[in-house]
Order: sequence, then C-alpha cells, then structure tokens
Amino acid sequence: MSTAPRTSSDAPVFAPTRAAGLELLADFVPRAGRDYAVGRNTDPGPGRDTAVSMLSRYVSHRLVTEREIIEGVLEKHSPAAAQKFVQEVFWRTYWKGWLELRPSVWAGYRADVERLTAASDDADFSVGLAAALEARTGIECFDAWVSELVENGYLHNHTRMWFASIWIFTLRLPWQLGADFFYRHLLDGDPASNTLSWRWVAGLQTTGKTYLATADNIEKFTEGRFRPSGLAPTAPAIDDDPAPDARELPATEPAPAGRAVLLLHDDDLHVESLDLGPADIVGVTAFSSVGSRSPLRVAGDVARFSIAAVDDGVSRARAHVAERGSEPEHVGLDDLDEWMRRADVSTIVTPVAPVGPASEMLDAIERELPDGVRLVRVRREWDTLAWPHARRGFFPFRERIPELLRAQHLT
Repeated sequence: MSTAPRTSSDAPVFAPTRAAGLELLADFVPRAGRDYAVGRNTDPGPGRDTAVSMLSRYVSHRLVTEREIIEGVLEKHSPAAAQKFVQEVFWRTYWKGWLELRPSVWAGYRADVERLTAASDDADFSVGLAAALEARTGIECFDAWVSELVENGYLHNHTRMWFASIWIFTLRLPWQLGADFFYRHLLDGDPASNTLSWRWVAGLQTTGKTYLATADNIEKFTEGRFRPSGLAPTAPAIDDDPAPDARELPATEPAPAGRAVLLLHDDDLHVESLDLGPADIVGVTAFSSVGSRSPLRVAGDVARFSIAAVDDGVSRARAHVAERGSEPEHVGLDDLDEWMRRADVSTIVTPVAPVGPASEMLDAIERELPDGVRLVRVRREWDTLAWPHARRGFFPFRERIPELLRAQHLT
C-alpha cells in the first residue's frame, strides 16, 4: 500500500514539496480504481495502510493540481473504474466553487468564530469546550481522534464526519468552533471543504439534512477499533439563516504583456501550469496566509508546512520563469513597493485565490497598492469551467463531470 516514510509514532511523514506530492501520487495511482472504491470509507487508524490517497495537503496548496491527479489516474484506470476517486477530487472543486459563488457564507463563519472565541459567561459551555479540545470527553473514539488530529495534522475523511457529528449533536458545541479547531490543525486545511463539510453535517448546507454518527457505523468502518456509547440518538438540523443565492462568478483577466512581478500564495503553488501569457516576469514574491486562518493559534506543524510549501513554490517558480528567458529576482513582500519602483514594474500577476484567508490577504494588498500599480488575478481554466456549475447541490454538479473532463481533454 502506501510507501510514505513514517514518524516515531508510525504515522506518515509528508514533505511540503511538489516532488513529495508527485511521489505520493505515483504510489497511489495503481490503487485508485477498485481498491479505493471498496476501501475509501474505512479508517484503519494512523500508521496503518489505507485505501485513500493522502494527497489532500498537496492539493489544498496546489503543489499538485486536481487536473494532473485525475490525468494520472485515468492513464491507469478507465473512467468507470476510477469513478469514485474522480468524483472525490471534484467534491473539492465543487466546494470551492460553491463558496466562491456565496462569499457571505465565509464572512458569516469568520464573524461567528470571532464572536464565539471571545470570553463566555456560560461556565458549562466553557467546560465542555475545554474537555473536547483537550480530549477529555470520555468518548474514547472522539478523544483518540482529537489526539490524532493534534499529533498528525490529519484525520480520515469518514472520521471527520463522525467527529463533527459528535461535536455538534452529542457534545452540543457550536459547529463553527469545531470547524475552526479543524482548520487550525489540519495540514490540508481548506476554507471551502472544511467550512462547508461542517455545515453539511449540521444540516445547513443541504437544508434539514444532517449526518448522525452511530456506534454501528463507527465500529464497522474502524474495523472494530471503536464502538462508542452515549452518542446522540438524533441529529436535529441547526436553525440558521438559509444560504444566499449564488452570485455570478467574478470576471478575471489574462496576464498582460510587459514587465511584471509574480505573487504566489499558499492556495496555489504550481506556477508551471499557470497561464502567464506574454508577461515578462522579472520578480517573484510570495506569502503564506496560514496565520490568518483563525483568531486562535494555528498549530506549529501546519504553519511550518505552509511556509515551507511556499518556499518550494517560489524556488520552482523562479526556475520556471528562467526557462521562459528571464532571470527573476526573489523579492520580499515587505520590500515589494520599493523594488517595483526601482525595477520600473507596475503589474503584479497572481493566481486567483478562492474565498478564504489568502483571498482576503490579496484584497488587503490590492487596497494598499500605489497609484498606477495593478494586481491581475489569473484564474485557472479548471476553475473557470467548473465553478459556475456549483450553483446547486453536488449531484447536479456531478452530472457535469464527464463534460468537464472532456473540456479538459482528459477523456
């Protein structure tokens, strides 16, 4: 099964580089057909062979892109054999598109987290929250998953659903703080997938449809490792405002001709497949938005992974631009304004950042730009084609997958 190296706790080690992501992809591709379809819901526990790809932390930073993952899988498997895995990749695209069309949902979540993390006068709530965050609930599986998340920065997707359900319906804690806990500790933390998955469990994403964790299901899909008692017998949907109508996807423009600086961020680090058009890239700068994930402290391993991934992206970007005929300088973001004046550059080119902290940071950078300097956000064809179809639920979106694959010349 997986050949990823192991830590002292026997959990996989994942280097924050594109090369490591490609190695993991190559290891997984032979198992992306029937093996994945049969075993994808089973969580055997940390350090044990798993049917899932473990690629999520690379996709969330686009060290490896969705397109090349599906391309690699379909070179080995027929579309029918790889259907379950291909759909799982498109779930991530769907979530991003759904939130891109409804950015107020993200803004509302951020405001709720700020409010809920402020001092609370409810002693029972504070005690219950502390017990959950410190793995002291007495629910063996839940406490084990808290420890696993904190130690490894990862949980199996099925386990994330059980965890969220227990958090919301058994422990009766705000879903927003559970989503924030995940986002602060997940190496693959993704604002759309994380936030909207928690909303789905709570009954907010598909109105009235919740997810109830049961002892039977947990026992079956943890291969008997856990059979919790005392779980909530029902999962009444959270009462909240309905999701807003979808907006139109904002327009973007291609990278223009002329001298420009390339601005990378931790949501998209594969410049080799970004369409830079005729732009003459003479400088490369970058930032990580990891520190802006939460008003609370982000896990150290998560911060280190994101920052190192950005460094890897910058190194590869400079090499890629050099192959285009330029020798770009590496520019510190704090020095960017002065450098652009000296270098006579008035255009910043950056990959589109989906709704989330990186996009918020790009907005802040754009607001502070000097007169005459513009920020051009380049959207990938993958997103331009897929995101407009995320106006409703996933199942109508899923019907578009064959069309989207053909449009990308993947079938």
